[in-house]
Amino acid sequence: MQFDLFADEALPSIPGLVYQTDFLTTTEEKKLLAIIATLPLKPAQYKEYESKVRILSFGGLYDFSTHTVKPSPALDARLAPLRNRVADWLKVEHEAISHLLVTEYAPGTQLGWHRDVPVYETIVGISLGNPATIRFRPWPPDSLTSRRAVSLEVVPRSIYKLDGEARWGWQHAVPPVKYPRWSITLRVNRDQHHGRPRRG
Repeated sequence: MQFDLFADEALPSIPGLVYQTDFLTTTEEKKLLAIIATLPLKPAQYKEYESKVRILSFGGLYDFSTHTVKPSPALDARLAPLRNRVADWLKVEHEAISHLLVTEYAPGTQLGWHRDVPVYETIVGISLGNPATIRFRPWPPDSLTSRRAVSLEVVPRSIYKLDGEARWGWQHAVPPVKYPRWSITLRVNRDQHHGRPRRG
């Protein structure tokens, strides 16, 4: 039997995990969903496995077969204002966010346990459309890992950040979603993480 170690808390007590609701307005969300509807999303590829999630990667596409970042389209200009706004939220230069990933989850789609690829440091996620649950468990796993898993409910228009321990000391997963959902993930390269912060 599994239980959530921090089940009585509104936010799992994981250092480096920040979660904020209402980062976007409903109007901003609608505009982003309209943009996403025009993008050529394709099933994500993990080595020989084709995922049920559909994605479009801007600023590089990680190849799990060679563990290298391959070229991908430059950032769609319509998404630049969001990139800049997230950079301001992080208090980093706009260009420090080198990667943006759009993901579509159809009902029943899930994302297995993983940590983001190591070329990136800070990870930011924005949820659109419908709520979802993100599960976290310590990494590397041990005999108690399954009993120490914790959950975070992410609502539409919210934003979360994974940094430090939350980024490197925990895996995360998305259980099967009940309703259509989209997410926008923004990543800061490791070599840019300690660059000059933005003022203000």
